[in-house]
Amino acid sequence: MRIDMHVHVTPPDIIKQYQKFGEKEPYFTLLSNSPQNRFVTAEEVLIHMQEAKIDHSVIFGFSFQDMGLCQYVNDYVMEVTRKYKDKLVGFAAVVPQHPHVEQEIERCYQGGLRGIGELFPAGQNFQIDDANQTAAMANCSKHYHMPIIVHTNEPIGHDYIGKTSTSLREIDAFIKHHPDQPIILAHWGGGIFIYEHMKEIKEKFKNVYYDTAAMIFLYEPAIYDTAKTMGILDKVLFGSDYPLVSPKRYDKGLKETTLTEQEQNAIYGGNAKRLLEVCGIRL
Repeated sequence: MRIDMHVHVTPPDIIKQYQKFGEKEPYFTLLSNSPQNRFVTAEEVLIHMQEAKIDHSVIFGFSFQDMGLCQYVNDYVMEVTRKYKDKLVGFAAVVPQHPHVEQEIERCYQGGLRGIGELFPAGQNFQIDDANQTAAMANCSKHYHMPIIVHTNEPIGHDYIGKTSTSLREIDAFIKHHPDQPIILAHWGGGIFIYEHMKEIKEKFKNVYYDTAAMIFLYEPAIYDTAKTMGILDKVLFGSDYPLVSPKRYDKGLKETTLTEQEQNAIYGGNAKRLLEVCGIRL
């Protein structure tokens, strides 16, 4: 079973009028105007899943600054995951510091969504290291066993559109504030996983996972071997960041590692299946 844990979808009318929807959303506009950007509907995801031999995809709409727009994309994700429930699992976009964030999470859970994300701390103008801004979201998500995907990026290296100023120290504080909440750090956690060599961090990060989204632009395939040596391979989740990157582009890199077929299968779906089962999802 192959599960893609990181797939972006966009409602058709936002695709047609993305510039209008981005008039008051600077981060959305920044990403939308990137030469690498693509928008896809759920139906387009399904077509590519068949081509890439993906069995299930975790999809989510864009996490806007405006809660009304988050609700709008959540409606779309709820609609398509009900329609294609054998293939798609939906996560909810929310504004963490919004006074009605708990109501939106509850609404989305009742509507079939089973996680939160992908959150953009810098893009949504919230302080992820401020417990007061994240407590309501995290506590409600924990109540419903909904993991949270957080956008992270490496603090050094080349700049690119979407690379933000959110620091690993801030991510660490978020994890510290919510130790029992399953958290998925996108893009290999910006490299923060390497600190699991420290006993105190390994304990603190016991409910933290790392997805591989867009890693082909950042890391050598040997990063998988590093995770294996560290004993955290069971926390690595395959995520493509489609439509930015096709799932098919990850196959070559994994074949260049020392991972066994069983270990590769765990990354491609076994680890995600285990996590989603905790959320009440049987695939």
